[in-house]
Amino acid sequence: MATSSETAMGQGTVRRGLSTALLRVRFFEPASILWVLLILFLLFLVASPFAHLLVVSFEKTGGDGFTLANYVTAYSRSRYLDGLRNSLMLGLATAVVCVAFALPMAWAVSRTNMPAKWLVWGTVLGAFILPPYLTAIGWILLAGPNAGWLNRMWMAITGAESGLFDIYTFTGIVLVIALNAFPYVFLFTKSALDLVSTEMEEAANILGANAWQATWKVTLPLIWPAILGSIIIVFLEAIALFGVPALLGIPARINFVTTQLWEFFGFPLRMEVAAAYSMPLLLITLLLIYAQRLLLSRKGYVSQTGKGGERRPIDIGPWRFVLLGYCTLIGVLAVAAPAYVIVQASFSKAWGRAMSWDNFTVIHYWQILFEQSMTQQAIMNSFMFAAAAAFLAIGLALAIAYLVTRRLVPWGNVLAFLCMAPFVIPGIILAIGFYAAYATPPVALYGTATLMILAFAARFLPIAYATSAAGMRSINPEMEEAVRILGGGRLTAIRAVVAPLLKKTLLGGWLLVFIPATRELSAAIFLVGPQTRVMSVLIYDMSEEGNFELVSALGGIILIATSFFVWLGFKLVGRDFMLRGR
Repeated sequence: MATSSETAMGQGTVRRGLSTALLRVRFFEPASILWVLLILFLLFLVASPFAHLLVVSFEKTGGDGFTLANYVTAYSRSRYLDGLRNSLMLGLATAVVCVAFALPMAWAVSRTNMPAKWLVWGTVLGAFILPPYLTAIGWILLAGPNAGWLNRMWMAITGAESGLFDIYTFTGIVLVIALNAFPYVFLFTKSALDLVSTEMEEAANILGANAWQATWKVTLPLIWPAILGSIIIVFLEAIALFGVPALLGIPARINFVTTQLWEFFGFPLRMEVAAAYSMPLLLITLLLIYAQRLLLSRKGYVSQTGKGGERRPIDIGPWRFVLLGYCTLIGVLAVAAPAYVIVQASFSKAWGRAMSWDNFTVIHYWQILFEQSMTQQAIMNSFMFAAAAAFLAIGLALAIAYLVTRRLVPWGNVLAFLCMAPFVIPGIILAIGFYAAYATPPVALYGTATLMILAFAARFLPIAYATSAAGMRSINPEMEEAVRILGGGRLTAIRAVVAPLLKKTLLGGWLLVFIPATRELSAAIFLVGPQTRVMSVLIYDMSEEGNFELVSALGGIILIATSFFVWLGFKLVGRDFMLRGR
């Protein structure tokens, strides 16, 4: 039999165990359940679509077993291989043209005494506001064979029977994409130039080098890693675009990866082949992003440590006006010319005629806004889906950023990686992954608003997370601990301390997600249903019909809305608000 002392010891052990359990229950917070649910939702939003995409690429038609036949089919025809080869060439050519456009502009703004530098910043902002597919439509109106404004002007002046320009060429596609993508090179390069002192160039000048020689032999080698990093970003942007290759490449019978993927989604649907065909593009993207991170991690553009040297503008004499003319030319080609012809066509009875009172009309805007239910629904869908996706992305990003920065869960770096992973995934592949995961039964979300919102939220989650994480790092955790000492929980601390302090940051992040989501095409084109069409998809469909007056009016609405929200961001968040998401 047990002695009284053993019984007392056993009872003490039980009491200590109960006390420990009660203590754990006492300090268990409802937020812990929320953290688990948020992590599961992050896996659902990001990891699951790509896992399904990989699995589907090996599935037999109907899901009965696995096979390599999808990869054989995807790369057994010369047309499919041509699409991959053309996309790679498109990325390389676009990167080269972007460097030619942006490098002189960045050097002029950062290093020289060129006047009217605001013009360059206006061009960069305008290129961000103007979606690539609208730039393509603008250049169709400008340089379409025979009917384009430039060609009609050429024929009128010279008496030629055919136009001089043809935008429906590989060169035209490269030009249009480069006119939208060169701001990436500009921002990377200018940021690097701002970190390099002019003292080294001045030393080269003392030794006999002129301004151009000093720039070529001293400055460029220092910023070369940043230039290479921007080239990789532009390359990936070019090969992942759908709108421009579809609008200009399909009429010219030039096949690209993105347009070939769109063809696989025609009748009959070949989802398994599309998944297999997208894998090389995904691998190329991952490898190049990894290479870009290695290049930028070297920080080869830093010339010295400690106190930074002075950065005095270089006096380039009369050449400053040549540079200004060059920057003005890029601004006209990238923003002014396509925006003008789109606006002109939207107010014209016939876009091919010159602007005059006889040709002026507002009927296209009236039809879009008040008569055509299809366009009304598309406009409403665009703003509703974008707003819902922005709220979802910001809410999830803030919660995950809180978990990671406060180290509330193990493997926080994995969560941060999942939030940033969609940045390295082309939007078109993301859409195919969502289709593979959630379009078919048992989930069956294809054509629903839910699927569109989820895809948009995943597409722009990296912007929301980068904004939220930067804001979280700026808040001292001691302020939250003070709330907890006074009896509040984690959720109370977030509501009472974190959210008010990050109000401006969260608003900026919301706008940075909302604005691109309103005109997203690459992801929407694969997931849209009859009742969920958005403005970008409707513009693409209408442009195929050749109704450029209505297309231009709908594009004008996008430009007005985007400009308004950019202005709102400037007023409420700050002058650099658009650059925070780049």
